Amino acid sequence: MAIHCDVAILGGGTGGYVAAIRAAQLGKEVVLIEKDKLGGTCLHKGCIPSKSLLRSAEVYAEIKDSASYGIETAEATLVFPKVQERKNEVVEQLHQGVQYLMRKNKITVLQGKGRVIGPSIFSPKSGAVAVELDNGEMENVVPSHLIIATGSRPRILPGLEPDGRYILSSDEALNLEELPESIVIVGGGVIGIEWASMLNDFDVKVTVVEAADQILPQEDGDIAAEMQRQLTKRGVRVVTGAAIEPSTYGIQDGQATIEMKTKKGTETLTASQILVSVGRTANVEGIGIENTDIKTKNGFIQVNGNLQTGEPHIYAIGDCIGGLQLAHAASHEGIRAVNHIADAAMHVSPDHLIPRAIYSRPEAASVGYTEQQARELGFSVKTGKFPFQAIGKSLVYGNRDGFAKVIADEATNDILGVHLIGTHVTDMISEAALAMLLDATPWEVGQLIHPHPSLSEIIGEAMLDVDGNAIGM
Repeated sequence: MAIHCDVAILGGGTGGYVAAIRAAQLGKEVVLIEKDKLGGTCLHKGCIPSKSLLRSAEVYAEIKDSASYGIETAEATLVFPKVQERKNEVVEQLHQGVQYLMRKNKITVLQGKGRVIGPSIFSPKSGAVAVELDNGEMENVVPSHLIIATGSRPRILPGLEPDGRYILSSDEALNLEELPESIVIVGGGVIGIEWASMLNDFDVKVTVVEAADQILPQEDGDIAAEMQRQLTKRGVRVVTGAAIEPSTYGIQDGQATIEMKTKKGTETLTASQILVSVGRTANVEGIGIENTDIKTKNGFIQVNGNLQTGEPHIYAIGDCIGGLQLAHAASHEGIRAVNHIADAAMHVSPDHLIPRAIYSRPEAASVGYTEQQARELGFSVKTGKFPFQAIGKSLVYGNRDGFAKVIADEATNDILGVHLIGTHVTDMISEAALAMLLDATPWEVGQLIHPHPSLSEIIGEAMLDVDGNAIGM
């Protein structure tokens, strides 16, 4: 007997379960299909567990530096199994919260592997889903609309496949039972830099190898340069414009070895482990899209502006469609897809207006275009910049490094981008995102009275600096 519903969602990660809740709010009968755990990668293998580890690393670093705050302590001792225990407790509490939200919103959750099937006795059109339940039974779900939200997984470099011992992806790294003495991180993007910062704070010797000319290739060049400066100051070795040769990987005396090529020549790197962090691959295999008119490009499902695939009643959201592979972007897309299905009012934020956050030490956050992107798009650019060392609260926190940078259009005075690096900037970027959403000018944001002392003062000052009117510098 098939289950008929208004909306079925294949994948219970951040995008999927948010879409399910929104559909239920709009009075739809919803079935959510998840093969693993509700919450998906973000909750179990990404955002939440990594940020829990980063917080423990930050506290450990602060304790080691407590004398600079006038507090003398006995030597700090890192008990890594307890760090992992705390991480697991945070994840489990949030996992229970997601399960509660499903019950609260009367969403039917099927635990099992779903596969889209073509026209059948259950449905005259593609989009019905055959679900192999965890108990071995089969269930067929026939929705009026289907949302694919199957997420992504770490991209693997041939020759450097994770073995859980010497070669890790972020999945294996999150479950380390003990810390390595040293590590080579292949890839200096967001995930690689967060791991570099965390492991450095945990007293691991870290080398980051990035193929591009700067780490954080998608971020503003000034932000990337400052991040590299601060990590290098802490003892992280950062090599850019470098290529790892997977074919040279080997094990010698219980250590992993691999060759790195730079403009200066070839160097053999040796470390306890290698962490491969070179992006993510969409989970589109084995879900039956070959039974439909859904198209893929470079491994990602193709969608139109309404997030519809080649089958108009089938939508796709989140990491499996590429774009910004961010949890909050997936949630926004899930709400958009459901609103379109229900013909409800909706707001669409273009990718460049979705905030980006990096939770390393220092943190970095941005919204809008980088300076290079703005110039390439033909804008006449003017910028404002203000350092954290001129912000009183930053000195109170003991972290004076970093800055805020504002990019504006000289012709229209529109804000084109805001970029922050420093203490707690991931908690401040939303002000800049709201300013851009409301088409505020730098002068208008500069008129906002920020509390003093607060870290947020830096945004007002950087906005004023666009026209040379910063007060505190």
